Amino acid sequence: MQQRNFKKLQEIIEKHEGGVSHLIAILQEVQEEYRYLPEEVLTYVATAMGISPATVFGVATFYAQFSLVPKGKYVIRVCDGTACHVRGSEPINFALRRELDLEAQQQTTEDLQFTVETVSCLGACGLAPVVTINDTEVYGEMTPDGVIEVLQKIQTDS
Repeated sequence: MQQRNFKKLQEIIEKHEGGVSHLIAILQEVQEEYRYLPEEVLTYVATAMGISPATVFGVATFYAQFSLVPKGKYVIRVCDGTACHVRGSEPINFALRRELDLEAQQQTTEDLQFTVETVSCLGACGLAPVVTINDTEVYGEMTPDGVIEVLQKIQTDS
């Protein structure tokens, strides 16, 4: 098991004054630190905040933004909303998964470099089909060949 930095967790909790009303913000920062929410971290947060682990786990599992499994360094989201789907998001998703050798239900590569997720909408329908990387880079009018080029550039730059 990976050694956890509980000092950093305590700093995050204290920054939010340990308030239960700040639980979502706390979990967002914790996930940013680890790229997911490990079970022992959720237990620590609950204990440090004086609330039940079930409450913390309930929040972590209710909201889609939280993940209980490790994500890759690069999280690639492929929009499959109506506009993107009609304009060819499925072949983009297939090309990515094939290039990264991901099995049917597997989202993250074994080396934890890439996670591929399909989302319902990225809010950029005019650019359909759309792909984002780490929620910071947006690639519109994407094609299967184009997404492979983007992927290869990331792999080269890493």
